[in-house]
Amino acid sequence: MAELNINERTVEALRCLEFDCIITDKVFASCQQRECFPQVEVELCDKTFGSVRFRPGFIVPNTLVVTDTDTPNFRRVRFTVRIPFQVLDCNGNVVAEGFLPDILKDIILYLPDSRDEFEFRIVVETMSEVLAPPVQTGKTLSLVIGTFIIIKVVGTVQLLIPTLGYCPTPPECTEFSPTDICEAFDYADFPEFFPPQLNSGGPC
Repeated sequence: MAELNINERTVEALRCLEFDCIITDKVFASCQQRECFPQVEVELCDKTFGSVRFRPGFIVPNTLVVTDTDTPNFRRVRFTVRIPFQVLDCNGNVVAEGFLPDILKDIILYLPDSRDEFEFRIVVETMSEVLAPPVQTGKTLSLVIGTFIIIKVVGTVQLLIPTLGYCPTPPECTEFSPTDICEAFDYADFPEFFPPQLNSGGPC
């Protein structure tokens, strides 16, 4: 672990703070990977294509397998990631939905020994994007999609942290009110009724 460079001013500032013990999720390890799908086909039937919306990826239930390795505190972790997506028309309506091809992961992660009652969780975060203009041939839409994946080892712990107290009271909410066209008209500048006159000097 890298040493912290704490100067006297930082120490003095920390003395002015309160310290609270909180329960929170701690990331013990993480890594990143990426996947490319050169051809994802979607049947649109008679619908028109507008855009693609991706939903958060998740680990498919009953696919997570963790086994020991020869290196202490490191484990082999295998699981399947599945990413839902929706195809929208130009009005934002869902016209088709499905999943990207399943992503099979077989990686080594830092997953230290712990008491039996302490639970580690394997968490995935995904960010997907369309890499090239979609091609529609008849009723079939063809997409090229790239996905970034972050895999984390997470555990719930108690941490002692410096704090400034509770958050301040938030401002009042802004109520939604539809625009009153007549009210806007009442405050609009009065227009000129007559066309402009020619300057006394004439066109020269």
